[in-house]
Amino acid sequence: MRSAVIVDDHPAIRVAVRSALESSGVFTVVGEADNGPAALGVIREHRPSLAILDLCLPKMHGLELIERLRASQPATCVLVLSAQKDSIFASRALRAGAHGFLSKTEGMNAIVQAAQSVLSGYGVFPNSALGGLSRPRDSEPADPLASLTDRELAVLQHLARGMSNKEVGEALLVSNKTVSSCKTRLLEKLNFSTLVELVDFARAHDVAG
Repeated sequence: MRSAVIVDDHPAIRVAVRSALESSGVFTVVGEADNGPAALGVIREHRPSLAILDLCLPKMHGLELIERLRASQPATCVLVLSAQKDSIFASRALRAGAHGFLSKTEGMNAIVQAAQSVLSGYGVFPNSALGGLSRPRDSEPADPLASLTDRELAVLQHLARGMSNKEVGEALLVSNKTVSSCKTRLLEKLNFSTLVELVDFARAHDVAG
């Protein structure tokens, strides 16, 4: 049996994924977490073969969680299960160190198959992720979102949900100053002058999730 940890802030998702994994006869779920810091603790404690995690998590964005896991628990494979747009986030998950990216619209059988594939050494990513990696670094990004760092994108997501700087800082476990700096860089990079323009842009690009 291969061990797994499930990280998602929605209990119903955790229950469904646990049921699918354990019904396969291949996996045993040794832990669950509903936020980033808790996930780090559970995974460090159990050292599972696989971590299945969402990107939109309380207290730590999933991309940062992936980077920390790859640094501290390199033997644990990471499969992202997300409702976020794969055209935006799949290549970022790959760069962060994930072994696969799957949409939450996929059925439970697909999740089990993807879990088995990453543990067999295969990468499970949509073509959009691989296409993003193939673009030369010095080429002009076709998508303005491509110029944003992972943290800037995470801040943009939360701002688009109507959160204040303080609320964004609490959600990402960063200071108000960091959020303010990110907001300033977002305005500069995207050539906007107001928060309203930022929010409209994020919603138009389906970033808020």
